[in-house]
Amino acid sequence: FSDVHTLLFNSLGSVTIFYLNIRQHFNVSETAESRLWMRNTDTSSERLRNLNMTVLDTCLSSGMTVIMEIRNADGTWPTSRPQIMRNSADEDSYQGPPGVCGLTNLGNTCFMNSALQCLSNTPPLTEYFLKNSYLEELNFTNPLGMKGEIAEAYADVIKQMWSGRHYSVVPRVFKTKVGHFASQFLGYQQHDSQELLSFLLDGLHEDLNRVKKKEYIELRDADGRPDQEVAEEAWRNHLRRNDSVIVDTFHGLFKSTLVCPQCNKVSVTFDPFCYLSVPLPVSKERVMEVFYVSLDPTAKPTQYRLIVPKAGRVIDLCTALSQATGIHPSQMAVADVFNHHFYRIYQTDEFLSCILDRDDIFVYQLSSGCVDQDGEEVVMAIYMRERSHYRDYGSGGNSYGTSLFGHPLLISVPRAQCTREDLYQLLLKRLASTEEGQSACGSTDTNSQDATDGDQSAGAEPSGKEEEDEDEDEEEEEPASCAQANKRLPGRRRYTERRKKALFTMQAVNSNGTTERGMGETDAQPYIAIDWDPDMKKKYYNENEAEKYIKDQSMDVPHQQTTVQLQECLELFTTVETLEEENPWYCPTCKKHQLATKKLDLWSLPEVLIIHLKRFSYTKYSREKLDTIVEFPLRDLDFSGFLLKKTVNSTEPPCRYDLIAVSNHYGGLRDGHYTSYARNKDNGQWYYFDDSKVTYAREEQIVVRLMHLSVVGFINMKSI
Repeated sequence: FSDVHTLLFNSLGSVTIFYLNIRQHFNVSETAESRLWMRNTDTSSERLRNLNMTVLDTCLSSGMTVIMEIRNADGTWPTSRPQIMRNSADEDSYQGPPGVCGLTNLGNTCFMNSALQCLSNTPPLTEYFLKNSYLEELNFTNPLGMKGEIAEAYADVIKQMWSGRHYSVVPRVFKTKVGHFASQFLGYQQHDSQELLSFLLDGLHEDLNRVKKKEYIELRDADGRPDQEVAEEAWRNHLRRNDSVIVDTFHGLFKSTLVCPQCNKVSVTFDPFCYLSVPLPVSKERVMEVFYVSLDPTAKPTQYRLIVPKAGRVIDLCTALSQATGIHPSQMAVADVFNHHFYRIYQTDEFLSCILDRDDIFVYQLSSGCVDQDGEEVVMAIYMRERSHYRDYGSGGNSYGTSLFGHPLLISVPRAQCTREDLYQLLLKRLASTEEGQSACGSTDTNSQDATDGDQSAGAEPSGKEEEDEDEDEEEEEPASCAQANKRLPGRRRYTERRKKALFTMQAVNSNGTTERGMGETDAQPYIAIDWDPDMKKKYYNENEAEKYIKDQSMDVPHQQTTVQLQECLELFTTVETLEEENPWYCPTCKKHQLATKKLDLWSLPEVLIIHLKRFSYTKYSREKLDTIVEFPLRDLDFSGFLLKKTVNSTEPPCRYDLIAVSNHYGGLRDGHYTSYARNKDNGQWYYFDDSKVTYAREEQIVVRLMHLSVVGFINMKSI
């Protein structure tokens, strides 16, 4: 160390005095931020974080070395690893607008970056940290806090972002701290920005809580007292345990009214809140896109867009499709097709909520309806497989390897026709066009008679060998569900058929189409694989043509997205609801838990109001993201109509708010991306933050993209 001094201090004195004397001794500027390190060994040092302790309590002893570190002008600390992204060689000399700074995506951390940008552009909170007001209020002893570490890590990010020296900051230390105190944020999984924002606000509050020792307070019910009296009492009690910059800036007061359905007992309480989580109006209908496969082999699959009940069942989907096709719902089978096989075949009484928007749903026309294993017909799942040119000896066998291709089929077969020969003829007709010389998949080879000859045998191997003795013909293995219905053909016809080369062979398989099954193995749903020799497939199967489909005119009708006003969401939030069975209320009069009715009302609002829109809907049966467009003014948003407290004195903020930040979510539940809009507190300009990229934004851009917003922040007009 180039500048080393020896100083003498009272071991019973506070570290604060020790700290101030060192700053004075080294002529540290009053505006400069500094921190102390206690050097334990030549290679390790420990932060002296709690300045309220005595020198003795910190385990400082004579002869120990204490280091004072001064924060750099760009917001970093000399001992910290660089937390900035160097976009160019001259970034050391970069000077830009304070706060106009990106945040590097560390791997699925866009949710964190979006939330941080919104908070960074909240003027009262950012000024609090930039002016170092937090240093005097760090709470190191709060058992509900994080020993001040979250507040310090957040302060480091804010100071770097508002130094005007960086294009982008790498919030790696901040993420590490968050993951340390909230294990759900460990790793690099995607999360909800509101989830991170909720944790961060609570963590900052507890780390900066001015109440060092929380007293026990017994809450009282209203018992008929005036709302004003009960509300003031509740707020005083809240401040006796919770007093921080977060409370000053973000906390408001609810009025909660519970009514017992049995004795009509009314319970009124006033509870603080940090943000409003408001529901979106949910449509009772849902738009689904399906592919309809007709019995007509010449007809290509047709894509339809249908409107069905959101809480409906598969039969409702079939009914809606029936109106478009004229085919009775009982003649339809619905399946989810994935990677050339049936991922799931649905029963008609299953809920539509188990079908996701991204699923490829195929609806097949059956020759007759309501068939099952005990009926006259059997529904079979048909897969298309291509055999390899070489045998697979790796698994201990010597069979040919196969791979799935094309779209699978669902067909209904009369039980009496469940022989291998009859199945072959049925499938040949299903795959063959009524146009002579063409395969169903568009082949134009007109010289091959075996492609259209009705006497081809499913049992014949494509080797072309003839059997000399028809009595020694080996019987081909049949699908298990058809074994009992097998009938032999006359011997002469059988002999004639075996002379011809088959287009394909058939094999009973499992639901994935990968494992061959024997005769004795039966399933509720039989699966049959059509195995094509590569040469035959190349000659008679046009794969490009088979993948084509046509679009019904319903696909041309644009999907109309629901548009609501923010006030409608607030009205839903304040609507009377009945408690769920998982969350009953204990009635003090009935002396038991009751499914009471509950109503929330707004009593008082904070300086900065955070509104969380519940775009992600989770139920017992489904998860979805609501794409409802929410409209609201960017300025002068009036909440007075929702406030029960009508008398507002001059010291309280008004009920009108301006927008200052928006957290957006694009995409679905599993593959979304977060960005944010925010208005800079210094220049009033709007910016669009997409991780490390920052661009100017116009107000009309924010309005256009409101369908994606997840969290919005408003600030009182009085505070501007």
